Amino acid sequence: MPQGLEIREARAEDIPGILQTYREAGIGAGIAFSVEEALAQLERMSVGSPVRVYAALLDGRVVGTYELFVMDNMAKRGRRSGVVEDVAVRPEYQGRGVGKAMMQDAMERCRHAGCYKMMLSSNENREAAHLFYESLGFERHGFSFRIDF
Repeated sequence: MPQGLEIREARAEDIPGILQTYREAGIGAGIAFSVEEALAQLERMSVGSPVRVYAALLDGRVVGTYELFVMDNMAKRGRRSGVVEDVAVRPEYQGRGVGKAMMQDAMERCRHAGCYKMMLSSNENREAAHLFYESLGFERHGFSFRIDF
């Protein structure tokens, strides 16, 4: 983990940096929140959603972010699983261990929550990301399907 890196649940003051990180990473292009909208969304999520947003900060600056959804599974006798979404690291901090630290943080949060597995999906064209996830112990599993509304 990079010296001085802090990973914690996102706070209101992190929102501008999180939105900038998404922009720089190419996530949410064309549908991004304004700061005010994102603040309202973070508030809604903190009250009634099992999804949490995490910020990775270096010297007080947001340099990465991810979202984690922990759910109980009826088919697995209530066993929990975790889903990671929207992993983003500012380009100038990529390759410095920020992404690895965030994924290790997500794995530890899942272990602490009693999850039996953690999953993520990745665009099939993001080969560098696939190699990164495999280097952390993730294995390709099944297929991912989606439908847009």
